[in-house]
Amino acid sequence: MTVTLDHHTVLEDVSFAVKRRTILAVVGPNGAGKTTLFRVLLGLVPYRGKVEWKGKAKVGYVPQHFASTDIPITVREFLSFKCQADFRECLSAVGIEDQTILDRKLGVLSGGEMQRVLIAWAILDRPDVLLFDEPTTSVDIGSEELIYETLNRMEKETGITVLLISHDIHVVMHYSNQALALNRTVRFFGDPEDLSDPALLKEIFGSESVLEGHRHEHPPG
Repeated sequence: MTVTLDHHTVLEDVSFAVKRRTILAVVGPNGAGKTTLFRVLLGLVPYRGKVEWKGKAKVGYVPQHFASTDIPITVREFLSFKCQADFRECLSAVGIEDQTILDRKLGVLSGGEMQRVLIAWAILDRPDVLLFDEPTTSVDIGSEELIYETLNRMEKETGITVLLISHDIHVVMHYSNQALALNRTVRFFGDPEDLSDPALLKEIFGSESVLEGHRHEHPPG
């Protein structure tokens, strides 16, 4: 698959396959084409090539940025825009047991709470695939671990396939089953553990220091 926007090739000859019940991490430097890849999978940008889903796969999406402070509505009202359903199951699936959150305004939620509400919104209609664009950009470290544990548990319990964009190599190695490294084209596709190779990191990111920096920020636990 190749994507050309405004006469500029953003992605070139990108090819990979993902099995069901997989958490695939998409990594690469800024401008590598990661979000463009997601936009292709969502059918939002033109491309040359072919994207094939097995059967009629339903795709959910959690965006990188969501300005909740600009929307003066409650969590219940927000979830109701997606569908009329029993929200308790979806909230429980993302680790929210306190149902009083349904009556709170989006603008007063913490970053971690908002991200989990967005995941609940994305899985309300039971998608087969969940696309997650940098899920922990605006949350604290404690909430970050909880969100990734939530994704990990959902994959095991529901069989959902997750594709997530991340800049954190620690997260990629700890929580994903496969890794796809992009820098306009595919630089690596395979076992996340292989990303510990400094030579491979340098090829992908242009620096060997990426892994070391995240090791200091996120000690193994």
